[in-house]
This record gives sequence, structure tokens and C-alpha cells, in this order.
Amino acid sequence: MERITSAQNPLLRHIRKLQSSRAYREEQRELVADGFKLLDEAIRWYPKLKTVIVSETQTLPRLPDGVRCVQIPESLMQSLSDMKTPQGVIFTCELPEGEDAKISPGMLLLDRIQDPGNLGTILRTADAFGVPVALTNGCADPYSEKTVRASMGAVFRTAPQRIELEEVLSADVPIAVTALTPQASDIREVNLKDYLVVIGSEGQGVCTELLEASRKQLIIPMEPRCESLNAAIAAAIVLWQMK
Repeated sequence: MERITSAQNPLLRHIRKLQSSRAYREEQRELVADGFKLLDEAIRWYPKLKTVIVSETQTLPRLPDGVRCVQIPESLMQSLSDMKTPQGVIFTCELPEGEDAKISPGMLLLDRIQDPGNLGTILRTADAFGVPVALTNGCADPYSEKTVRASMGAVFRTAPQRIELEEVLSADVPIAVTALTPQASDIREVNLKDYLVVIGSEGQGVCTELLEASRKQLIIPMEPRCESLNAAIAAAIVLWQMK
């Protein structure tokens, strides 16, 4: 167990940069996460755990061989963690290797979902239902600290694919989008397993290109006085219907 007491230590500066910069995370091929629940998920499901930083008042679970383990004072943990009540452990993992996206019916495509909490919640729900997820380039970073926390470790079990919009449009896969259009069908009347189903951004919905390429437009029935649902809630209803 190493011990660090200086806030200017290179490792702690590295952690802060990982927390604040998507470009730095991608350059270093490393993510950072906070809390014992997520650490347990990483130990159980993800073989690329790198560094664990623990406050001096906490006890760690058994870690895989080769993981760097560092102890810091409670005051340093308070300044390093962005949680209101830090649990006393922060850790890093290698980013998953990028895989070629394989678009197919029965998948969920997220188009420009920009809120990390929504994205993480959708990834957690999709993991629970066993539905693969692909992200367009406009989405939030699936490996930001907030997204990883909201996913409750789902990103350690099922890595989301990333795909260019042009690849989606050129794939020979029928597309169904959630959209408030006059021709939209009730989602209960469509076999969603036959489609790549798209959930659009929180503010703008599905982009024009995907809307125009879609074979089906879908609506979740609700009271006329209500216009829309939170993106994560809408995705959960769609995922339930897909299964």
C-alpha cells in the first residue's frame, strides 16, 4: 500500500484531469469512478482495474493482482471526490477497446443524449433487459464519472457501442424512432424487436436524418395534457416493450 499526503502528487493531478476532461480520458484510455459499490462491480465484471485510492479510515475488499493501491488522508479524499458525502474510495480502469458497431434489429440507438444522468440510467436499464445499445457521436461520454455512477456499473458489464450517423443510415436495418408525428404508431402495436429503435435528445428529439430514414414512428400513449417524458423514462418503457 502506497501512501500519498500531498494534493499536488502527480497521481492525484492525473485523477482530477480524468474527472474533468473527456479528451484526456480518451487520450489516456482510462476512466475514473467513485464509491465501493462501483468498485465491487468493477472487481466482479471488469478485468482492467488499474489504480485504487482509499482514505485511511476505510478497508478495501480483496483486489486483483497487479492493481496499484494508494492510501490518502480523509481530507484529501474530501477534495478529490465530487460526491457530497465521499465513500472513501476512488479508482481507475482502462477504457474498453473500441469495437466495430454491429447494428441490428432489436437494438437501442441513442441519438444525442447529452445528460450524463439520463445516459447512465438508460445504460443501466438496457443492461437489465439485455438489450444492446449504440450511441451516436452527439451523446455524452459513457465513461464520464457521472455517467458511470448513474449506470450503477452497467458499463463494466456491457460496453455501449459508438457509431457514426452515416453508418446507421447506410446499414440495411429498419429504423423506428420515437417522435410526436401524426403518423406515429402506439408502441404496443409494433413488434420493436424487428427494428433499430431510436431515442432522441432531451431537447430536440430524434435528428431529421433518422426521422426521414425511419420506417416506423412511435409514440408512447399518455394523457393528452402531457407532451413528453424524460428521455431515460421513455427509454425504459421502450426497452420493456422490446422485451
